[in-house]
Amino acid sequence: MPRSRPTSPSSSAPDLVINGRFLTQPLTGVQRFALEITRHLAHLRPVEVLRPPLPGGTLPVDPATLTVVGRRSGQAWEQFELPAALRRRGRPLLLNLGSTGPLAYGRHISTHHDITYVRHPESFSRLFRTQYRAMIPPLLRGAQRVLTVSEFSRGELAVHFHLDPTRIEVVNNAVAPVFTEEGPLHREREPYLLGVSSPNAHKNFRRLVEAFRRATRHRIRRLLIVGSQAPAFRSASLGNDDEVVMLGRVGDDELGRLYRGAAAFAFPSLYEGFGLPPLEAQACGTPVIAARAASIPEVLGDSALYFDPLSVASIAEAIEAVDASPAVGRRLIEAGRQNVRRFSWERSAEIVSNVVDDVLAASARGTRAT
Repeated sequence: MPRSRPTSPSSSAPDLVINGRFLTQPLTGVQRFALEITRHLAHLRPVEVLRPPLPGGTLPVDPATLTVVGRRSGQAWEQFELPAALRRRGRPLLLNLGSTGPLAYGRHISTHHDITYVRHPESFSRLFRTQYRAMIPPLLRGAQRVLTVSEFSRGELAVHFHLDPTRIEVVNNAVAPVFTEEGPLHREREPYLLGVSSPNAHKNFRRLVEAFRRATRHRIRRLLIVGSQAPAFRSASLGNDDEVVMLGRVGDDELGRLYRGAAAFAFPSLYEGFGLPPLEAQACGTPVIAARAASIPEVLGDSALYFDPLSVASIAEAIEAVDASPAVGRRLIEAGRQNVRRFSWERSAEIVSNVVDDVLAASARGTRAT
């Protein structure tokens, strides 16, 4: 249960401000985490979300908690106008739920999901890598506490940035309510295997496509891949034909239909801080085959059929196993249902609220939270 207590809207100004830059960004895993934690945290304690004026999507945050400040957008807003607005508000505690935050503001809790840009630099542009390698170390070392999404990532951050692991709190992702077994299915003329990701090098979709073409399949006829590339990433064209279809970005409602209609879901990534798509697929009642790599076994436990992501033959064997045996699919579906129950945004928001309480209490004592 949360230790923080809700306060009425008529009480004093919130002691916690959330960096709302994520509200102007495309909805990927980082932004979904920020959105859901913000929404659920607002039920536990008063919060104010400061955001840039630039319109950004239709992310559903209660307008009563939102305040537009400044005139700029992007990093210029985050590094200059956000800290200025915080100082005018008396220097409240700032919660950065995206991967970045203002370097010139010392009272903050910051989130960092993973260090993919370090482990797989080939997936990122030189500019992106340079910016993150300059910005992230001082941001995390200066944080009152650091949040991340898995025990795997906690270890990665502690080792790479030389952080005390006791200052890093694990706050898991969870599945949005739209992803459920109940609802319409995507209608495809033939049974299909589904993949969801951007086609960046570390996502490993080249090997998945090769394995799919190589696998002996009697039931599954097509591979559908959902997702688009952000400009920061290098191109990794996978081709597009009648057997392998790139669908681009889709909304959550359509993604739910695609999950529910799939014969199976494949997650071949070489590196993930958490890996939300296979959990969403499980919530929609779809069997999952996945890479035994990084955080993925931590998140999926024994609920997935694993393969070696560096071996095309191993990926093909997993595809063949789920294609050939309905019993394998049924076992994975039931195991997936059990696995999804381990995660909830409510519990994750409670963890964040408790971290905020610890930092505020330590600040009142004149010490640093640990």
